[in-house]
Amino acid sequence: MRDAVVVSAVRSPIGKGKVGGALAGVHPVDLLAHVLRAVVERAGVEAGVVDDVIGGCVDQVGEQAMNTTRYAVLAAGFPESVPATTVDRQCGSSQQAVHFAAQGVMAGVYDVVIACGVESMSRVPMWSNVPAGADPFGPSVAARYPDGLVPQGVSAELIAGKWSLSRGELDRFAVESHRKAAAAWDAGLFDAEVVPLGTVGRDESVRPGSSVSVLAGLRPAFEDAVFRERFPEIEWSVTAGNSSPINDGAAAVLIMSAEAAARHGLRPLARLHSFAVTGSDPMLMLTGVIPATEQVLRRSGLSLGDIDLFEVNEAFASVVLAWLAETGADPAKVNVHGGAIALGHPLGASGARLMTTLVHALRARGGRYGLQTMCEAGGLANATIVENLT
Repeated sequence: MRDAVVVSAVRSPIGKGKVGGALAGVHPVDLLAHVLRAVVERAGVEAGVVDDVIGGCVDQVGEQAMNTTRYAVLAAGFPESVPATTVDRQCGSSQQAVHFAAQGVMAGVYDVVIACGVESMSRVPMWSNVPAGADPFGPSVAARYPDGLVPQGVSAELIAGKWSLSRGELDRFAVESHRKAAAAWDAGLFDAEVVPLGTVGRDESVRPGSSVSVLAGLRPAFEDAVFRERFPEIEWSVTAGNSSPINDGAAAVLIMSAEAAARHGLRPLARLHSFAVTGSDPMLMLTGVIPATEQVLRRSGLSLGDIDLFEVNEAFASVVLAWLAETGADPAKVNVHGGAIALGHPLGASGARLMTTLVHALRARGGRYGLQTMCEAGGLANATIVENLT
């Protein structure tokens, strides 16, 4: 089986996903097109050699409907012959795109492929694809879970309760995310991965001045009378400060066979080593990162101690803290340049964003193996191991 290697990985700066946000004026097709152009230009290859473009996007409606990835390919100026498709595995959509792209290369279906993702949450708000009164689950799911499923924020609260995570622990984790992200920006560690867009060159949600005392003043974000009665054990500790914000952004990863990289005279950044995807309890829908990590390590033949850096998506602080508690991973190796709480979480782009950050962080720090995992709505999670080749 052939090796699938990363030869280029880029992302946009991440803007606040609201009116007036730094990237709110950019159509999501153009936002994705921006990183598509950059990922091939930085590699020094012609766009016409790309066999396929696989893009992640969650709310595929309105300006993100009609196979956004295809129109981004056209907007980027790629030849019309370059195909594209858009996939949805919720928050892990573009990590799944990386899996599909790499697996296609390994199987011999592709020689050169781009995995990417975009979300413009300022222009296409979360849940825009579910009209008021619509039921996206259906009667059979309701029969299986007669008490009803819960929103992700309530799931994050249930996780905090199950792992006995205090409000202070959640807030301290969030402050550390901002500290690490600000330090990475100040040290120039994002320069290799971020492609400025117009006058926007930095992530907009990073708050270097964040503190536990400031976060302590925030009200619970998901407290609700119905759920308070249903789950009296919840202490309501999840706030906007210890959760990921709403954002706009895009990212792209250029993947080739090792042979194709050699033909193009390119030195790969990393090898895509192992993959896993798992399902988990949709009530505790965000805990899938735990079995996904176990599965990808088992498939890889590596141990937790072999991994030099981890990227665990910070959808909520409770998710990463529960993952740390269960895996026993070294916190000093996790999200070393900050995570989604600080950098932002543009849903469909986040998987490719984490991969981009991981590949460049391994290179900057001289690590060999990196592991990325993301929780996803519905009780899903992806996990990927990459090997640094620089």
